[in-house]
Amino acid sequence: MDNSADTGVAMGTDGAALNGPDLARAALQAAREQSKAKRSTARRRYGGGGQRRRRSWSGPGADDRDPQPLGRLASRIAAERGWADRLSGGRVFGEWSTLVGGDIAEHTKPVALKDGELSVQAESTAWATQLRLLQRQILKRIADGVGKDVVRRIKVQGPAAPSWRHGPRHIPGRGPRDTYG
Repeated sequence: MDNSADTGVAMGTDGAALNGPDLARAALQAAREQSKAKRSTARRRYGGGGQRRRRSWSGPGADDRDPQPLGRLASRIAAERGWADRLSGGRVFGEWSTLVGGDIAEHTKPVALKDGELSVQAESTAWATQLRLLQRQILKRIADGVGKDVVRRIKVQGPAAPSWRHGPRHIPGRGPRDTYG
């Protein structure tokens, strides 16, 4: 069988153009030969075909079969599944005191991280003001420690006001206001 590349028509052994069932037989024969060639190279490559080759050790170089540290496996899984951004955001919460320093971490705490905006709550209004002044330095420290673009903005919140809602059966609305005199 001779395939003519310049005309695009399959030619038989006698030089005549193939069509219909003859063309299908020729294509099937070509596919069988191609498959047979792939199997023979696979046998040579993997040691099959009559003799069984004994499994060898991986040797001194690194191999996928070698035991892997858990951290490396976890980081590979996180990268494959697209969890890297969320995990680096979690590192901001876990390493807050080392990222911003002991003094700042003692008086502040990260509350939420959403779309690159970190909400931080300060224990007093003075610390909230101080945190707003140090915002650029804190962003740089976080970028150096965790990674660039994990935190792009910091939203500083003052101390939370005490809640006047008492008990699990609170009724919404103003309610009676005669208890203050």
